[in-house]
Amino acid sequence: MNDHALAHHLAEQARDLLVRLRRTDLGGEELGREGDRQAHALLVDALREQRPGDAVLSEEGVPERGPRTWIVDPLDGTLEYRAGRDDWAVHVALAENGVLVAGAVALASGRTHSTLTPAPLPVAPQRTRPRVVVSRSHRPPLADALAAVLDADLVPLGSAGVKTVEVCTGAADAYVHDGGQHEWDSAAPVAVAKAAGAHASRIDGAPLVYGGPTACIPDLLVCRPELAPVLLEAISAARSS
Repeated sequence: MNDHALAHHLAEQARDLLVRLRRTDLGGEELGREGDRQAHALLVDALREQRPGDAVLSEEGVPERGPRTWIVDPLDGTLEYRAGRDDWAVHVALAENGVLVAGAVALASGRTHSTLTPAPLPVAPQRTRPRVVVSRSHRPPLADALAAVLDADLVPLGSAGVKTVEVCTGAADAYVHDGGQHEWDSAAPVAVAKAAGAHASRIDGAPLVYGGPTACIPDLLVCRPELAPVLLEAISAARSS
């Protein structure tokens, strides 16, 4: 199984486990903790078996680094998961020497977007106002300033993977985040977005680099490529206001 297929397969396995767990008697914080734990164990155990020479960086585990590092978020959107919402996902990505080379986002809905068989961005939808997805629980002040500059509609959602897929499917024009994330929040979504032909960068246009010592990605812009110059200019104006 190549890296693209493995990322796709493992993300789906963990997602299906989480769906089954939701049907048990667990609830609330206990459901969230158990979902994080079981999905993490599934992914790490499988990667140890399938790719024993690779490092694994997981939200729920001890940080590891290597030339080939799997960056996983076993349950991105734990708050949404335990609350009965569907805007959560499983992220599995592979970075080689800091560059993303494979990734998969398995959504609660049952769909999986990955670098195995990436679907190209659809034709740009006709909208009177840009549609920008932002964090539901950690909405950055930049989002409201950007909405004012662009006259945009802001759509709050949970998982970073869900928000990125909204751009990849044409349901949204952009996903903007400021205020810090971890690598596992964005690695798989960015890999999927780039494979689909979307723009992905820091909010100042700088490239996203994975494999840093702090596992932190300060900010993120994912959007249709033709909108990138306009959005980067608007973000700059919003940050200056």
